[in-house]
Amino acid sequence: MSGRTLKYSQACLEMHGYLASPAGVEPARPGVLVVHEWWGLNDYARHRADLLAALGYPALAIDLYGAGRTAAKPDEAAALMHPLADDPALLRARFLAALDCLREQPGVDPARIGAIGFCFGGGVVLHMARAGAPLKVVASFHGNLALAIAGDAGQVRARIAVYNGEADSLVSAASIAAFETEMQALGARYDLLQLPGALHGFSNPGATARGKEFGMPVAYDELADHASWAHMQLLFREVFRA
Repeated sequence: MSGRTLKYSQACLEMHGYLASPAGVEPARPGVLVVHEWWGLNDYARHRADLLAALGYPALAIDLYGAGRTAAKPDEAAALMHPLADDPALLRARFLAALDCLREQPGVDPARIGAIGFCFGGGVVLHMARAGAPLKVVASFHGNLALAIAGDAGQVRARIAVYNGEADSLVSAASIAAFETEMQALGARYDLLQLPGALHGFSNPGATARGKEFGMPVAYDELADHASWAHMQLLFREVFRA
């Protein structure tokens, strides 16, 4: 596989995405968007794109903040995230710009696109599924479920998977109940998997150190990480028929 920076734009703002491509895959394959945590498009998001490419899926780790901006501290991350979380129309526009970019890439089947996201990005992919984006499947890892039900609803086209840590204190029981009520009202096909003992950030090996550094209730959980990623792969095979 190979990886490279891929620049695209939205409303004159240059976005610095990362495209990971499988080697020598023919014919065109399903593509997957990777949506970063509130830290921005960093090495972790790029790593997930690389893992998808190794599975045979061209993957674009998208840049929601523009110009490749990332945060090193929680207050910096909040300053980058909140303008998008508070403006669903802008959030959707930036996501759709990346979607259009991926669909135009050689080796990508534009009719078979999925999206995965982590923390903030998990909420983003759920939000886009609820808004009726042309996605076949979305997977949210320790995602912001409240973001998923913000804004106007469209026809949900995507198959949805939500991987949530059972011990995640940042995702309330009320938000889980509201999310499930919303999905059922929209007739969405979804799975919500509660991963025993897992905290917020369970998929990211760097979460434990960051949790200690900044006093946040986040930590890596190897079993939850591997179990959720394995389930996602099975779901992708079913939905994409590949």
